[in-house]
Amino acid sequence: MIRVVLVDDQALFRAGIRMVIDSQPDLEVVGEAADGAEALAVCVTTRPDVVLMDIRMPGMDGLTATAELLARPDPPHIVMLTTFDLDEAAARAIRQGASGFLLKDADPEFLLAAIRTVHAGSAVIAASATRELFAAGAERRPAPASWRTLTDREREVFALAAKGLSNAEIAASEFLSEATVKTHISRILAKLGLRDRVQLVVFAYDHGLV
Repeated sequence: MIRVVLVDDQALFRAGIRMVIDSQPDLEVVGEAADGAEALAVCVTTRPDVVLMDIRMPGMDGLTATAELLARPDPPHIVMLTTFDLDEAAARAIRQGASGFLLKDADPEFLLAAIRTVHAGSAVIAASATRELFAAGAERRPAPASWRTLTDREREVFALAAKGLSNAEIAASEFLSEATVKTHISRILAKLGLRDRVQLVVFAYDHGLV
């Protein structure tokens, strides 16, 4: 069961999202919060797997709460909720370590798929929008020394993952098994000190590798 906490200052919005999530046999809303400070307290008691975090809230906003949550041991996966596509605040949250962002008017099916995807740690949420956002806003820096520790094959897999391809798509493109691709991704993340594939995309654009 994937445990979810909803953080948004609009009670009606939370109620609608809760209905969608609780309709699924593998998902459960274990807590709600109306601002960032309340979210921090709720996450202590509920220990969610995934947090849907609104960016703009009165009191403590979503960016501050996200930074505090991610600084804790064994933090949940955090997905930012925003009204605006290509939101610069969402970009800042992703650089902090959030797993991606969703538009508040996303289809219910996409929301559910996003929660499962983030929980699995295997893909970037709103990948095309994320790529466009970071391509526009990235400050190119030289690649760190850790980049040179990647093998040629790992760099090939890195480039495809940075473009938003799934493990299955990379496997088909490179004539590899999905298990092998997963192993390559794990090694790449470990070598570069990255937490997930969202950070891989950010790393690629920050260092001009895409």
